[in-house]
Parts: sequence; structure tokens; C-alpha cells
Amino acid sequence: MTMTATISRKADFPGLLTPDGQPWHYLDSAATAQKPQAVIDAATRALGVDYATVHRGVYARSAEMTLAYEAARRRVAKFIGGQEDEIVFTRGATEAINLVSYSWGEANIAAGDRILLSTLEHHSNIVPWQLLAERKGAHIDVCPLTDDGRIDLEAAREMLTSAHKLVALAHVSNVLGSVLDVQRAAELAHAVGAKILVDGCQAVPRLPVDVVALDCDFYAFSAHKLYGPTGVGALWARADILAAMPPWQGGGAMIDKVTFARTTYAPAPQRFEAGTPAIVEAVAFGAACDYVAEIGLEAIHAHEAALVAKTREALRSMNDVTIFGPEDSAGIVSFAIDGIHPHDLGTILDEENVAIRAGHHCAQPLMDHLGVPATARASFGIYSDEEDVAALVRGIERTKRIFG
Repeated sequence: MTMTATISRKADFPGLLTPDGQPWHYLDSAATAQKPQAVIDAATRALGVDYATVHRGVYARSAEMTLAYEAARRRVAKFIGGQEDEIVFTRGATEAINLVSYSWGEANIAAGDRILLSTLEHHSNIVPWQLLAERKGAHIDVCPLTDDGRIDLEAAREMLTSAHKLVALAHVSNVLGSVLDVQRAAELAHAVGAKILVDGCQAVPRLPVDVVALDCDFYAFSAHKLYGPTGVGALWARADILAAMPPWQGGGAMIDKVTFARTTYAPAPQRFEAGTPAIVEAVAFGAACDYVAEIGLEAIHAHEAALVAKTREALRSMNDVTIFGPEDSAGIVSFAIDGIHPHDLGTILDEENVAIRAGHHCAQPLMDHLGVPATARASFGIYSDEEDVAALVRGIERTKRIFG
């Protein structure tokens, strides 16, 4: 599919206009993506004429909604190359990672064990492991980055030992856009007997993902970065690993039988979905997967890569701008301008109907590594186009004039 065909999807997104009908140049897709009308319609229908509870009712509409909910699980699983019994619906990637920490981690991490992370991880892939390490007396190791901002897998190879039980790494950095060679990382982890968890939040909207081919053990991602709703995400895990994991929350739907003497639990994945689930959100999550799959992730990646290249070229022409990350970053460009705080830039750009992210992006250790308190970040989506890049450049030039 050509870039022009991909760009034509801008009309699918009602959120890309200001209240007075002007174009809104949304360049914060790495934080959360705008929603296409197809996803909005799926959520509206599920919340309206189709709405009922799932897994419990014996009446027809409840049975139909249960079928729709479980169909969404199949669609999400297929989207990343997995099977439906390997997908646990969560509140998002953060909860998915915490689930692994509190369930698999409690059962498999002991005092003296080691966990390998990297310098560029999002706080959601740092703090749950710190909490686990504190509970169990384990140790955290941090893999450094290459000069262009990739996780240094050669350094990881040298660091890994038989004491490492888990490696947890981002597939795509939410700040630098650098892409991890997951297959190589999985090979290194498995060579020392460790499991590998991959934070796929920034990868699934931008790159084709096949968890079987990647050979990872856990893969976590959120719907809202994938053009779906907030409040829902997924944990994929190998079926044998998931089957051996104990429940981490108790309540309805995750049980087999409850007595005051003893409770037995449902098989995975239901064992990990206590309480009434996010029914509407899950159905819309499935619709988002279908929408993205119909366009094609190879086409999306090519489209975003062209916009990244154009943005980096424009920023390179400004001698007071520092660009972070590799040239082939996936859909994300982070930068800093001499003498202008990213928050000031973001505020002035907002006056120009340009939305970027400014701050530490929930990656404070990476900011320390880069030697800056914050960066400005432009991130692209299906709906982004060259006019969005041009508006960003115009806004930067205006900001620089204001600051002299």
C-alpha cells in the first residue's frame, strides 16, 4: 500500500479537528492514539444495543455478548500470532507486567536471583521488578545502550548468568523509537535459562509482531496505543507458563468452586480475570486490531518511517537542535532545542494546533543517561502526514523567534 493510501485514513479519525473545525496536528500517538470511527462505533454498539454481562447470564443477549467478548480475545491473539487461550485481558500493559511480577515472579524468583532490564525502559517495566526484587531479595541489573540508543545486546550477553531468571525489555523505546532485536534477546535469555518479557506497547501499532517467531515468553501491550480504547490491554504468555502461574487477584469469574474450606480456580486465562471484565473495551480492542490489520503493519511502518526521516531531516537543518535515538527510529522522534525547555516548546506549539509530548516520558533513568531533564517528542500514527511535520517545523521556528 502506498503512503497516499495510508494517509487517506485521516478522515476516519473524528478527533483530528479543533472545536472550530481546523486541522489538529496530533503528534502524540506514542502516548495514546486517536480512535477511528470503526472503533468508536464498535464501542458504542457494545455499550448500547448489544450490551449485557458476559460468562454468567443464561439469556440470549448475555450469551451473544460472551461470544463477542471471546471473539475479541481471538482477534487480539491472532493480531500478534498467538492463540486465544494465551491472551489475558488486563487494564493495560502496566497491569500485564504487574501480573507477571506478582504471579510468575512470586512463584519463580528467589533471594539472590537476578533480573535484567535496560537503561531505556519505561517506568512500568522498571518499578514492578524493583518491587518484586525488594519482596524476594533479588537483584536488578541494567543493560547499557549503544551510542545510537539501542539496547546493547552484546553487553547483555556478557552480563547474563545462570542467576538471571528474567529479562524484561522494550520492543520499541517510547522515547528513542529504537527497535530491539527480540529474537536475539530471547536467544540470549534462554541460553542462561531465563524467561524474557517484552514490553510491546510501542511496537504493536508500528511493526508486524509474531510472538511465536520472536520466541519470547511474555508479551505485554495496551489497546489505547493501538487505536483502541483506554482501560484494556493484554498479556500474552506461553500456554505452559500461563497454566503454571497462580492467580494474583481473587473474585468472581476466576474460580472453579468456592467453599470456606478451599477454593479451586478456573484454567488460564480466566484465572487471571477476576471480576466483571472490561466488556465494551475488549470488544473495541478487537475492532482496533481488525482496523490496523486491514491497513497492514508493513504499510504503516513504511508510512511512519518516511515521516520520521522527513522530521529528522528538518531538525538536522537547525544547528541548535539535538536529536536523540537512531536514524531508523520507529514512529518516534525525540529532540531538544538549546535554551528552550520542552514544556515551553509544547505550550507554544499548542497555540499553533500542534500537539507533542514534553517531559521525561516515564523514562527518568533514560533522561539521566541522555543528560537532559526532558525531551520534546513527536510521534506518528496512521493519520499523520507531511502537513503535520510542516506544522511542527513552523511551530519550532516561531518558538525560536519568541525566545530570541
